[in-house]
Amino acid sequence: MCGLIGFLSADGDAAAVAPAVEGALPEMRHRGPDEGGVWQDRDVAIGFRRLALIDLDHSHQPLPWLAGRYQLIFNGEIYNYLELRERLARDFGAQFETEGDGEAIVAGYHFLGPKVVRELRGMFAFLIWDSQERVLFGARDWFGIKPLFTMSDERGTFFASEKKSLLDVASPAERGTVDATALQQYLTLQYVPEPASMHSAIRRVESGTYFTLRPGETLRTHRYFHPDFAIRPVPDADKLYREIADALEDSVAKHMRADPDITVGSFLSGGIDSTAVAALAHRHKPDLLTFTTGFEREGYSEIDVAAESAAAIGVRHVTKVVTAEEMMATLPLIVWYLDDPVADPALVPLYFIAREARKHVKAVLSGEGADELFGGYTIYKEPISLRPFERLPKGVRRGLGHVSTRIPEGTRGKDLLRRGAIGIEERYYGNARIFRPDEMQGLYKRYDPAVSYTDVTRDLYDRTRHLDDSTRMQYVDLFTWLRGDILVKADKMTMANSLELRVPFLDTEVYAIGSAIPTELKLTKETTKYALRRALELIVPAHVINRPKLGFPVPIRHWLKDVMYEWARAIISDSQADELIDKQAALQLLDAHRAGPHDYSRKIWTLLVFLLWHGIFVEERIAITPPEPVYPVRV
Repeated sequence: MCGLIGFLSADGDAAAVAPAVEGALPEMRHRGPDEGGVWQDRDVAIGFRRLALIDLDHSHQPLPWLAGRYQLIFNGEIYNYLELRERLARDFGAQFETEGDGEAIVAGYHFLGPKVVRELRGMFAFLIWDSQERVLFGARDWFGIKPLFTMSDERGTFFASEKKSLLDVASPAERGTVDATALQQYLTLQYVPEPASMHSAIRRVESGTYFTLRPGETLRTHRYFHPDFAIRPVPDADKLYREIADALEDSVAKHMRADPDITVGSFLSGGIDSTAVAALAHRHKPDLLTFTTGFEREGYSEIDVAAESAAAIGVRHVTKVVTAEEMMATLPLIVWYLDDPVADPALVPLYFIAREARKHVKAVLSGEGADELFGGYTIYKEPISLRPFERLPKGVRRGLGHVSTRIPEGTRGKDLLRRGAIGIEERYYGNARIFRPDEMQGLYKRYDPAVSYTDVTRDLYDRTRHLDDSTRMQYVDLFTWLRGDILVKADKMTMANSLELRVPFLDTEVYAIGSAIPTELKLTKETTKYALRRALELIVPAHVINRPKLGFPVPIRHWLKDVMYEWARAIISDSQADELIDKQAALQLLDAHRAGPHDYSRKIWTLLVFLLWHGIFVEERIAITPPEPVYPVRV
């Protein structure tokens, strides 16, 4: 887990830009506090910050290979690197000078070409410069666990793990231009969907793609992975459950790989996913440390359940209680770490538990991806509840939709009628649905009725017409919610604390099994993740197996009515984003929430996060000074 920045010149004058590349590296020190390095030739300038977990005294980056023909900068971990190195040595005579995973990537590229990416089991974003062929090759991992931003101008093309590093080398005009479409999608989805970013000039390399770039040419991308669901019949359910458990155990074992003096822990909530990961990790590390967080408010903490799970598994457990005051004081810093606004309140407790964990360990395992792959969100059961509507003629369904518009907000059954009247393509666009189009008008001054969330999901639904509605929802989430929200907050909040987060569920071997499970073995009227729960019965404590999902709930609904009210009002009033957001409309929404009875907390939080982001990155009115590491770092 590290930070990289790279530049390929359009005119053979990389030396002119190299000082700016090196100057942008400090923005990523939190991603790699252990050491840094830079390298350049006439076409390329690359820089790196390292968080060392494997081959600590070697594998320095930029990493040369084959007498310096190649230079590699690589953020992530390759969990099958030992097996890949052995295969490359056996089949091709590859020779290695380190014991790390970076050489496995660059040697694999030399012998296998671009298809090496399909051999990599792990999380990664990397650049390889071939000084002989004068071509830059790069890739991002299968699911989008690790970030990679890009920006092109007359000088050439830049890449970086952190967007703020690209802002350092961007022009004032590029730094000050907000992408109006990206903001509209953010107000709907609570994140900016790939490949866009909130700055018009900066984009993201999409998950599951690799690319090539030559001096003076444009980026050529290729998608090597579509997370398809190839559903197959299951003649023997018990065999399937064993296969799930075995694949997950193998994945956890590989995700535990690190040098002997590096400690790997595990996040532990009250749910089945993180509990399974922690229980399996404990088999490989008997003195495993686990970590959880919560709030001192009933219904908003999993600390007690997590502690019970830790005791049942037999691991040592560390907890962190987060206060409203800590959230308010730290949110601007958190938004700075995010690069782009993500309005998921759960990222705040994640930041705090990552900070606590970093006092004890250098890497943690977590349960991200299980819900999207195994059918864990309750909303995936919605097609089951809406089946009666599907039997009605389209005209009748449309009529019910019109009836729903006349029912007062908050009335029981209103949303059921509305959703039952429309098809899945219009109805579902991810787990977060913040502002509807009619709610955005009058609030977002650049609202464009031609922009829709269906612009994000249309192609995804077109590719999945052969699947049932619940599986189509999972597919949409893999391309949107997972990589736009879940993995962004996981990467950014842990890296903010120089902590490596590893996600064993998002493993190619686990995916190969999970993506083939029929819907009837994932979802029932009574539960979600049915097959996974059955597979984990001998691994997870009984009190967790059928426990409903809670996650990291945050009591902003209550706090925005009292302790956070004046704080929120000040953020809105002080903002200079008047050309984008109507302040009076935002303040009215805050006051309406305070007065009740309706809950507008998620809408307000979405606005607050954006306005803080705008104050930091566009107005440059809010100055952020990231804290120095509080743990020992290598010089």
